[in-house]
Amino acid sequence: MDVIGLGALNYDRLYRVERIAAPGEEIGIIDLVESSGGSAANTIVGLSRLGLACGFIGGVGEDVEGEKILSDLQRDHVDITQIKRVPSKRSGTVIGFIDRRGERTLYVDAGANDDLTIEDIDIEYLRRARLIHTSSFVDKSQLKMQIELVKLLKGDVVVSFSPGMLCFKYGFDDLKGLIEDATIIFLNEDELSSLTGLELEDACDLLQGVGHGIIAVTRGKAGSHIAAGDMRINVPAEEIPDHEVLDTTGAGDAYAAGFIYGYLREERPERCGVIGSKVASHCIRGVGARFLPKEKDIIKIK
Repeated sequence: MDVIGLGALNYDRLYRVERIAAPGEEIGIIDLVESSGGSAANTIVGLSRLGLACGFIGGVGEDVEGEKILSDLQRDHVDITQIKRVPSKRSGTVIGFIDRRGERTLYVDAGANDDLTIEDIDIEYLRRARLIHTSSFVDKSQLKMQIELVKLLKGDVVVSFSPGMLCFKYGFDDLKGLIEDATIIFLNEDELSSLTGLELEDACDLLQGVGHGIIAVTRGKAGSHIAAGDMRINVPAEEIPDHEVLDTTGAGDAYAAGFIYGYLREERPERCGVIGSKVASHCIRGVGARFLPKEKDIIKIK
């Protein structure tokens, strides 16, 4: 196994609208797209499509949405043997609204994701991976579980961490246990600012002082900023005409897939960022977090 993901599994219902409604306002719906989602799961699907052997650990309900989540992962050749079925709860769901500029707002119902505990996880299964990629759950008990798992795996497996919305929900000290043991940390600029209260460079210095890993910060049209050891690298975004940007949902997850793909090929951090940007640029040209490329669709690795 190259990469195993750990995180929330959700079923996304994404509504395209002219603009996001203000309080009390009524806006018509242009279109609806339904797809499986979840930050770490999106990244794992991206890595599988790029040719890596991948598995996933998470939880779903025994409902129609749960079956769709599992079948979608299987279709993308992701191992689902370690996914827990929770008959007493519905599967996690996300309702999203996407405006004509591709910006979105999301509402999350965690559902069965909250039932995953460390007792459900086969540690030896995780130790067989080259890299573990973990991302945010809604409930704090799952955050504690992630921290405990990373401590157990320290020295055995490389870990990447994408905290996502945890940055807005918890303080720096809450996430410190993951930050200090992760080899790669993925955040966008807003998440980094919320987590640290600092500007870009100072925030990266703070995170590196705690964990010494690679910090990859996505910045939308400004590309990404990578802190790796003493290096500070700005990687430009792929140039895309505004009319081709349909949906930014999952762009950060796609970037992480490209970056990890490069990292496991022993590419330099700057090159990993370039590959990440290429995968993200493909993602935002379609609706949904899994409009993701195959290896042949991205730039040739030299």
